[in-house]
Amino acid sequence: MPRWLPRAMVLALALYACLQLGTWAFHQLIGLLVNVLIAFFIALAVEPAVSRMAARGMRRGLATFLVFSAVLVAGVGFVVILGSMLAGQIIDMVEDLPTYIDSVIRWVNATFHTELSRVEVQDSLLRSDWLQKYVQNSASGVLDVSAQVLGGLFRLLTIFLFSFYFAADGPRLRRALCSVLPPNRQAEVLRAWEIAVDKTGGYLYSRGLMALVSGLAHFVLLEFLGVPYAPALAVWVGLVSQFIPTIGTYLAGALPMLIAFTVDPWYAVWVLGFVVVYQQFENYVLQPKLTARTVDIHPAVAFGSVVAGTALLGAVGALIAIPAVATLQAFLGAYVKRYDVADERRLQGRRRGGGRRVVAQVRRALADRRDGAAGAPGDG
Repeated sequence: MPRWLPRAMVLALALYACLQLGTWAFHQLIGLLVNVLIAFFIALAVEPAVSRMAARGMRRGLATFLVFSAVLVAGVGFVVILGSMLAGQIIDMVEDLPTYIDSVIRWVNATFHTELSRVEVQDSLLRSDWLQKYVQNSASGVLDVSAQVLGGLFRLLTIFLFSFYFAADGPRLRRALCSVLPPNRQAEVLRAWEIAVDKTGGYLYSRGLMALVSGLAHFVLLEFLGVPYAPALAVWVGLVSQFIPTIGTYLAGALPMLIAFTVDPWYAVWVLGFVVVYQQFENYVLQPKLTARTVDIHPAVAFGSVVAGTALLGAVGALIAIPAVATLQAFLGAYVKRYDVADERRLQGRRRGGGRRVVAQVRRALADRRDGAAGAPGDG
């Protein structure tokens, strides 16, 4: 046996053990890493406001605290107002539920010539097996829901603390990062940081504008139909549809439809139609223009980045995908050399000599080939 073989085997086993240990640690810390990533993008989003307040003489920690306090108060106030509104509407719906059931039963009896009654329907529902199983599963899942709620609160607290430290100690963090790099690398890191701040702020700015336009449009509709709590519902539609990726549009439209249904079932149909039409207007008219002005990213690239982010990190990846791709695109654009296109006509899809000249050249080439093939046997 060669002398180096035992040492190589020990080294290979050690490397394999380190790989397994690193894989296990990564899977254990993936939740913390995602929270830190979310906190970093939140810190980038509030960086302009904090830096502006700090430039006026305010301490950076106090400025960060004021910005986060304003965001927290606005969020809690919105949730409280929306929760009270939703609770009141649910109570009204429960009180009016017998009336809705009677109207549905009358329509079924008149359409299908049946003789159903509300008492029979209620008894069959209360005695059904699936309802009893649902109640049992709901009772056994209370502890699981409580644990998930506590876990979500702990995650929100973790994200808040990390984002607060990132925003409050931003200059110190950049100084610590640049102190271990040579001067030329320091300039690149600081440039990437500034681009990330600009693109993240631009993304939130564009989303805020679209939320404002969406809220105003839905407020006009709900106020015209006479749906109660129209301002709160408009704010709900604007925020949820823009800041919750993928399913935000459906969640945003479901609540106004539910409230409109309590007023008149046909109003829910009108709200559904308006949501669908406005979504098409936003996707093909409003969003491309605002995204091009603020984030400077192609709509197809934005859509692909959201799909990729969702596949990698779920809803979190979909939310941060567009500013991350915009930052990467802007950073790489500073190092990619571009040239002017020489042939602009071909770039636009137009041939130089026209279609007839190209066809004549093809016919002449085919005729020359036939003449050459015909003259080949005589030459031999």
